[in-house]
Amino acid sequence: MKKLKIGDLEKIREKVRKTSSLRQGKARAKVTIHMGTCGIAAGARKILTALLEAIEKAKLKDIIVTTSGCAGLCSSEPMATLEITGEPPIKYVELTPEKIEEILKEHIINGNILKKYALAIGSERTH
Repeated sequence: MKKLKIGDLEKIREKVRKTSSLRQGKARAKVTIHMGTCGIAAGARKILTALLEAIEKAKLKDIIVTTSGCAGLCSSEPMATLEITGEPPIKYVELTPEKIEEILKEHIINGNILKKYALAIGSERTH
């Protein structure tokens, strides 16, 4: 393994700083990528990476990206839950990097729910 230089550490710090800003703060939308063991095995890390890269490329600053454990629907992984202020949450299933990028463009940016990828609209909570 090669030794890290100061420039390498600065690049790492800048990348983490950009990623951190996407994961915290006030925002109009929050995307939770489900990263339980089943989600990770199904490719959730690729979904998370694709989403973060697409958000950065689009220079969006008002979207929170977070992770959670298993959502309980292992056969539908990888999954993400999208919450937009003032709207019911949407659970998107069987995601690919291309699908999450389409969800970003069509749903988050343009406001059009992609029913073809949605499992459920609304909260599973009863109270």
